[in-house]
This record gives sequence, structure tokens and C-alpha cells, in this order.
Amino acid sequence: MSDDSRPSPLGAPPGAPVAAVIPAAGRGVRLGPGAPKALRTLNGTPMLVHAVRAMAASRAVSLVVVVAPPDGAAEVKSLLDAHALPERTDFLVVPGGESRQESVRLGLDALPPGHDIVLVHDAARPLVPVDTVDAVIEAVRDGAVAVVPALPLADTVKQVEPAAEPGEPEPVVATPDRALLRAVQTPQGFDRATLVRAHETVTDNVTDDASMVEQLGERVVAVPGHEEAFKVTRPLDLVLAEAVLARRRLNDGF
Repeated sequence: MSDDSRPSPLGAPPGAPVAAVIPAAGRGVRLGPGAPKALRTLNGTPMLVHAVRAMAASRAVSLVVVVAPPDGAAEVKSLLDAHALPERTDFLVVPGGESRQESVRLGLDALPPGHDIVLVHDAARPLVPVDTVDAVIEAVRDGAVAVVPALPLADTVKQVEPAAEPGEPEPVVATPDRALLRAVQTPQGFDRATLVRAHETVTDNVTDDASMVEQLGERVVAVPGHEEAFKVTRPLDLVLAEAVLARRRLNDGF
């Protein structure tokens, strides 16, 4: 199906330009002391640059908005200017807020008119393949107002009662059916008007934007995610990410 023949989601015209918002204002304390998580390097290149390139690799994405630490927008802009990025994509850096939710809202506020499909992507998922990005965009263009890439769970999951003190044993209270559960990744894709309404309406502290859309009563759908779209959170994740990049260089000339 061509871009011009796809049905349009909630007012988004067929073939509407796609923008990606990358909140990168957090410090990532679980990776230890040092630079903010998004500025840690993989193969000598900051994770943020890898994440921006991953969004720009989709020909549907015409604008990437990076939401920088409140006092670090100039530094992030200089960082992006120093690395080769696709010329067909525009880039914008804006200062973020105190929370991820506030930072995404500030990124949305910075979007110019006409970008009626919005991706929200974690800077800490630098290796998401372009096929996953395109699958999310395709689902929004086909009429979904909110789309998440997701993977089935390999491990059995237990619901527990939190321990009174950290490190103490936690009583197990249930074993959910893992066949009904998914591990959600990014980029998450949205009809822009729906995502803006969610940020104007939902005040709870949530872990992803799709949860906000769910609270509006709107339907969120999942498309297949990818094992390489994992989140770099702990030092071991950095080792795994370097290994993925090494394999790409060997197999794909990446």
C-alpha cells in the first residue's frame, strides 16, 4: 500500500510527515557516575547520536526533536552538529524538564504544524532497527492512534508483595500468564492530537506515553518489537550494545 492510499488516523492526512521526539534529559544513575546516560559512548559515538540516527534512518521521519537536559541544550546541539546525520532530516534541540513526562510535553510543544504522526523514542535504546521504526509508523498510518513495539516474555513472571525493607524476601502473590504479557519498547507512535490531549489530561506519573493514551480510554495496539531495541540501563547493557555494533559492522558494514 502506498503512502497516499493509506487511511489517515484521526485527521492526519495521508503521507503526513512524521516527527520523532527523543527525551534525553535524564542522568541515568544506574549506569554509575559520569556523563548523562544519553551521552555515554558506544563504539566512540554517544548513545544519543545512535538513537537520533536510528529515527532518521526511516525515510518517513522528517524531523527529530531532541529534548536535552535543562542546562545542556547548547552542548547537545554542538554534539549533534559534530556528527554526520542524514541531510534529508531536520533536527531541533530544546531544553527539557524535571521529569520524562514534562520533557516529552516540551518536545511536543516545539513541533511545527503539519507533523501529525509523532514517535516518542528513548535515547537509551540506540540500536532499534529501522524496520521496527517503520512498522510503528505503518500501524499509525493504518488508523491506530497509539502503537507500541513489544516482545513476548521469555521468563516466568511473578507478582509480589513489596518487602518491608530493601533486600528482604518478597512474598509471591500471583503468577500471571506470560502468554498475555509483552515487554514494551520504543519508538512508540501516536496520532499527534491524541498524544497532545493525553499530555494535557493525564497528570499521573507514568513510565511511557502509551499508558497516558490508555487512561484516555483510547485503544493502544502492539506490533512486533526487536531484540536489538533493548534499553541500555546498566553497565552490562553497554557491553551487549558494543557486541551488537561489532556484529553489525562485521555482517552489514554498519
